Amino acid sequence: MAERTDSNQTAPAGRRPARGRPRDAGRDRALLEATVQVLQESGYGGLTTAAVAKRAGVSTATLYRRWRSKEDLVVGTAVRWASDLGPQPDTGSLEGDLAVLLRDKAGTLQGPGGRLLHVLIGEAAHNEALARVLDTAIIQPVRDRAAAVVRRAVDRGDIPPLKDSHVLADLVVGSMVSKLFLTPDAAHAGTAGDSSSGEVAIRELLPFLLRALGAQPG
Repeated sequence: MAERTDSNQTAPAGRRPARGRPRDAGRDRALLEATVQVLQESGYGGLTTAAVAKRAGVSTATLYRRWRSKEDLVVGTAVRWASDLGPQPDTGSLEGDLAVLLRDKAGTLQGPGGRLLHVLIGEAAHNEALARVLDTAIIQPVRDRAAAVVRRAVDRGDIPPLKDSHVLADLVVGSMVSKLFLTPDAAHAGTAGDSSSGEVAIRELLPFLLRALGAQPG
């Protein structure tokens, strides 16, 4: 079998490197969206690259030019749709910072990244590659944001110093996953005029997190 050429390798002296066809971002997006859809319908065990390619309207050869295997495809999809929370805005208060963090996480879990996480949680228990990428792409951004929230709150004197700010990230992720994924009828938890189960979860969790961090009532 011919060895696949790495386009990033340095070309020999006097020879201009070959330029391949640029990747079509639209096809990439279609394949990633199709992967989420097939995972939701069939689970990880039932997902096939042929089914994903058919749903995306491309050939399997097109898929394999981007991802070498089913696992690579799913890992790439997880990274693409995972939460990139970005920098934590400074609202000027611990309560405000926590509300923004919870709202951002709820938004992620209720979008494509959350649907993907919902399907892959069970598979990640016995698939090291998936477990690793889910930790890196889903949990680590929340850890970074939580550390920033705690650091500013300590600097303002809102709370005493914490030994490990990652505990806050664990509380945020664990509680939001429980509320949005594991609570029966979570999708219908909103009250009249407020159909967002994420907002309901935030209202319930925010006072608890403030007390857990040692914040004085406002």
